[in-house]
Amino acid sequence: MAAGCCGVKKQKLSGSPGSGGPGGVGAGSGVAGTGHCGSELGIGSSATVAAAANVSRANGLGGPGGNVSGSSSGGGGGGSGTNALSPAPAGYTSSGLAPNLSPGPGSGSGGRKMVVSAEMCCFCFDVLYCHLYGYQPPRTPRFTNDPYPLFVTWKIGRDKRLRGCIGTFSAMNLHSGLREYTLTSALKDSRFPPMTREELPRLFCSVSLLTNFEDVGDYLDWEVGVHGIRIEFFNEKGSKRTATYLPEVAKEQGWDHIQTIDSLLRKGGYKAPITNDFRKTIKLTRYRSEKMTMGYAEYIAHRQHHHYQNGIGHPLPPYNHYS
Repeated sequence: MAAGCCGVKKQKLSGSPGSGGPGGVGAGSGVAGTGHCGSELGIGSSATVAAAANVSRANGLGGPGGNVSGSSSGGGGGGSGTNALSPAPAGYTSSGLAPNLSPGPGSGSGGRKMVVSAEMCCFCFDVLYCHLYGYQPPRTPRFTNDPYPLFVTWKIGRDKRLRGCIGTFSAMNLHSGLREYTLTSALKDSRFPPMTREELPRLFCSVSLLTNFEDVGDYLDWEVGVHGIRIEFFNEKGSKRTATYLPEVAKEQGWDHIQTIDSLLRKGGYKAPITNDFRKTIKLTRYRSEKMTMGYAEYIAHRQHHHYQNGIGHPLPPYNHYS
């Protein structure tokens, strides 16, 4: 099921029961998303699940109502407008990370080896670069093609402002899923204009793979900084709504459980006063994620390392960071 992940301007939260929620930001409030993972930016996902053409997409990034316009295929493994069989760049086999690349908050699960990798972020950059410059899409990468729910997030500039974030809660094969949501998040996030070539040198890409989904009976039964949460509830008109935050959001915003839940309710479009009795009616699913972030500089360094040995089918993109 598709949803969104990243947020709105940091809200002033009271957290007191019955306060009506943090900041009173509701669906249609017109608050534009400004960040995903920055320390001062709200990174949530206000996902009203949009079921268009049998697709459930999650644009959880905040913004008015969280709905995403445009069509995309968020199902179990198809792409949308990109050809997964086209020949072009490759070479996602590096086993290590650059010195300044590291997994994001909430990454990993105990001692289990992480699935997410820097190569996935590099692949997303390649997909976007090829699209913007009209080159053949990158050929099938070499990292695992196992199915996972996933999100692709784009941020821009030194302050890492949100530039797009859309994902899906339906498990998708990673090769087609990352292709699809790379372009969907970059071009079809309804809160932003489509991305341009000129923005490439200032971009940061994050890939989040979602794991360990658990339905819980108590809306407080999750851990800040460890679990992402997805809520389902019925609004004042009796319509079913959903919203989600990735694991890093509450911790980065300094929110407690109540503040996080109330923020999600507002992002999901609930406008009535929020009482503790209403919170108890929420259906909550907790999950974990593995996250990797790569900036354009790291992407260029990676591509330079693999350029000749992998026979990339288009010119190496120029590196002009923050130009």
